[in-house]
Amino acid sequence: MRRQSLLASIFFAALAAFALPGHAAYPDKPIRLIVPSAAGGAPDVLMRALAQQLSVQMGVPFVIDNKPGASYVIGTMDLVRSPPDGYTLAYGNVVSLATNRSLLPNIPYDIDKDLTLISNAVRVVNLMVVNNSVPATTVPELIAYAKKNPGKLAFASDGNGTTAHLGVELFKSMTNTYMLHVPYKAATSAVTDLIGGGVQLMMINSPVAGPHAQAGRVRALGISGSQRSSTYPQIPAIAETVPGFEVVAWGGLIGPANMPKDIVTRLNTEIRTALANPAVKERFRTLGSETDPSTPEEFRELSRRETEKWARVIKLSGAKVD
Repeated sequence: MRRQSLLASIFFAALAAFALPGHAAYPDKPIRLIVPSAAGGAPDVLMRALAQQLSVQMGVPFVIDNKPGASYVIGTMDLVRSPPDGYTLAYGNVVSLATNRSLLPNIPYDIDKDLTLISNAVRVVNLMVVNNSVPATTVPELIAYAKKNPGKLAFASDGNGTTAHLGVELFKSMTNTYMLHVPYKAATSAVTDLIGGGVQLMMINSPVAGPHAQAGRVRALGISGSQRSSTYPQIPAIAETVPGFEVVAWGGLIGPANMPKDIVTRLNTEIRTALANPAVKERFRTLGSETDPSTPEEFRELSRRETEKWARVIKLSGAKVD
């Protein structure tokens, strides 16, 4: 009888194992991480640093798949169409999760219905940089020059709806100046034209602009946070000249709708652990960024709050897709 009982226990244990959901062994194969912008930009560089640590922790490769274009819509729609099994994730940020709602008239995805927000990961300030030929070495001098020469300054961005675009729109509305917007598909191309003089100004993520400013290829006038950055303490905050001005980029990991709750919880835990790793924190810091993990609920609230903020900026400034 004891032998029969033992055999029955083994049988039912095996049966239960086979009955477990298909994601019980998650993850057991590589995870694709879509970055909806070009290689070499701030999102790409930061997500590669995070992906490397997640690969170590979870024991499977995280494969970066750059899908730039259409204000993050191309890459985000790739995610929306993917199975919600945890093996396709994406970088979602202030563009795809906030500004697109107000800036794009026919956004093809519903942030609330089509996406699972897993965790925010990063907080990044922007640097306002100008071509070295621009006759302004401070923010007050830039404002004065722009007022005397309306439309003479062209500012580049890494796409419509990015903080590089809307940050300058906010600056224009708060300083009563006018500058022409020239959107690019990638930050690297925009910076190349800025250095060459094709455009005169950018307010781009500090991981992209910082090295060029430090090398003297462009001139940094201000930082977009509410106060000076510990990474660039010598650069004044724009808010020192324009009280109340603040632009902060943010982003984290998202998935398709209807992801299993246990996979979302596992990923959130792993992301928070990775971002607490001293080497990852230092890597983000050297790139002019801060680690900023959150719960899924906090991430969704951030998206809602920023949507409301930038909707007001877009309406007041008259910003549009160029």
